[in-house]
Amino acid sequence: MPDQPLDARERAELCDLFVAKGPDAPTLCEGWTTLDLAAHLLFRETDPRAGLAIVGGHRFASLETKLMDRVRAQGYERIVDRLRTGPPLVPWRVPGLRPVLNLNEWFVHHEDVRRPNGLGPRTDRPDLDAVLWANLGRMGRFMLRRVKGTSVALEAPGFGEVPARGDGPEVRLVGGPQELVLYLNGRRTGAEVEISGPEDAREALAAAPLGF
Repeated sequence: MPDQPLDARERAELCDLFVAKGPDAPTLCEGWTTLDLAAHLLFRETDPRAGLAIVGGHRFASLETKLMDRVRAQGYERIVDRLRTGPPLVPWRVPGLRPVLNLNEWFVHHEDVRRPNGLGPRTDRPDLDAVLWANLGRMGRFMLRRVKGTSVALEAPGFGEVPARGDGPEVRLVGGPQELVLYLNGRRTGAEVEISGPEDAREALAAAPLGF
């Protein structure tokens, strides 16, 4: 469907991949199988308590475990079928928010399944690259906010760059928009990104939490 929103396309393709790989395939999310990841996605979209449980840290870890277990109990096939129907709750359906809130989530988790299962970077998605690069221009510095002691510049050949800001020596991340998005979402080992800069600055980046 040519007019299908990008997040909906990522959703459909990830659901197809979930079916192809089954519930026990590895993902880039440490300790999670495809069943765990599918349950996380359904939980995020259908339970109002998801935001509190997911971002609340250790204080709410037991709540997240309990609620995720309830979703897993529905069974893998049922979970994937429900994911295919699309997001039921606001704000996931708001057109102006979809590229920021939903595309990032579905793109990253799509790659969480693709990369450890033998599927490399996608080079035939210029529309996806364009929107992800625009998102990096808006959100890149926020995703790097916990990096201390160095400034980070982003460069995507053919697209441009997000200049470094802040104090300290500069580290430069160079890669396609998809790869930079993966890296800034903490998928350091899965992203194909070139990193340059002083060793101490690169170490500071490597030690910092990334993402939202």
